[in-house]
Amino acid sequence: MEVVHISAECYPVAKAGGLGDVVGALPKYQNKAGITSKVVMPMYRTPFLYNSDWVVDYKAKAYMGGWEFEYTIIKEAHNKLGFDLYLVDIAGLLDRQKIYGYSDDTARFTAFQIAVVHWMSHWSHRPTAVHCHDYHAGLIPFMMQHCYDYNHLKSVPTVLTIHNAQYQGWMPWSQSMLIPKWDLSKKGLLDWDNCINPLAAAIKCASKITTVSPSYMQELMHHANGLETLIASEKNKCVGILNGIDHEVWNPATDCYLIEHFSVKTVTAGKQQNKQNICDQFGLDATKPLFVFIGRLVGEKAADVLPGALHKAIQTYREKASYMILGSGDPAVEAALTNLAMANSNCIKVSIGYNESLSHQLYAAADFLLMPSRVEPCGLNQLYAMRYGTVPMVRSTGGLQDTVIDMGDTGGYGIRFTHANETDIVHAVGRAIDVFENKTHLLWMRERMMQINHSWEQTVQSYTNVYKSL
Repeated sequence: MEVVHISAECYPVAKAGGLGDVVGALPKYQNKAGITSKVVMPMYRTPFLYNSDWVVDYKAKAYMGGWEFEYTIIKEAHNKLGFDLYLVDIAGLLDRQKIYGYSDDTARFTAFQIAVVHWMSHWSHRPTAVHCHDYHAGLIPFMMQHCYDYNHLKSVPTVLTIHNAQYQGWMPWSQSMLIPKWDLSKKGLLDWDNCINPLAAAIKCASKITTVSPSYMQELMHHANGLETLIASEKNKCVGILNGIDHEVWNPATDCYLIEHFSVKTVTAGKQQNKQNICDQFGLDATKPLFVFIGRLVGEKAADVLPGALHKAIQTYREKASYMILGSGDPAVEAALTNLAMANSNCIKVSIGYNESLSHQLYAAADFLLMPSRVEPCGLNQLYAMRYGTVPMVRSTGGLQDTVIDMGDTGGYGIRFTHANETDIVHAVGRAIDVFENKTHLLWMRERMMQINHSWEQTVQSYTNVYKSL
């Protein structure tokens, strides 16, 4: 069995969020399970590119509309990620440092997809399945089936995984000429709400659709940024599969970013030493419970509620807790959090930006991880936190409610709340402070969390079943 993953992100090559973590781990564990799994992604100018050895695998020319472009496929030479990694280079489009955020992103990802399909059409064999991740690869199932030059790929099954349906890659119909010559009678497969919608096209054309948690699959039928009726109509080919985490990367006993390693048997002392290190760096009190938020400062994560909620928490609980924020996003939220930290420098600190090493250190140091997300298809942060004995405080949505049991329920080890608002967050902080003061209960929760298996091995079997069903 051979599976080709096509994605805009893959950790540690280039990552903006959970998509990168999933594509960096799933293929590795699929290979361990005996599936030949490959990843194809754009060749961004990232440190991984310059710190690795590459061989040229293929060079060719393809057309995007009237523009003939040359593309190059390079392959990582030593299989150091545990799978074959291919990068697609297109001069002037993909040779950028950032993954997203350019005015020509539509052209960038369309050209990327054309190059991938053009390359695969010249293979001497056909893969078992082509696995497309989010809208950046959403046109590929359509092109494989309905672009005249790629008709011989028509029999290859395709799988779409929706990591986040809020982003769909909308294109005006004036850009339909960018897609290689296609059967005009299939226009309806590209169209949604009078524009070309790559995610909608993939939902219509893919052989199978997966989402990154069972609850998110159900949520999409009611909240999918305009695609609710489409997803409901295609529900017979949809399945929710909960993401795993890479237990080799996220392991407090071996994590290279930590100053002190620990296991379930040494969690209390190990976390305290890591907490002391963080508090010394940022000027916080290590005797108080440490609450952290790690992630994008955007509406989906309810980051806009954080400044007000933390301000109220500081007023309500006075000097009983410390808070640390790591992330970037909405400039207004960044400014509000920065101002809050300046006004309360003894108990709250903010680090604006993406910092992989600091994120690992915070998972190890924190007592509680706050995730008030409005939308969380699966959520990986709460799984990382549990691996490090950090209690997740989550809103009951998507994968968060699939993975966190409230401490008030039988066997519960986390804190859940209903609404992404200041009142619910402040109340959750109060519950957390209470459990922090009950050291026996806190230790039980930490030990319980750290022994839960969220590794990729069990998730791989679910994907294998999907491929076999094709």
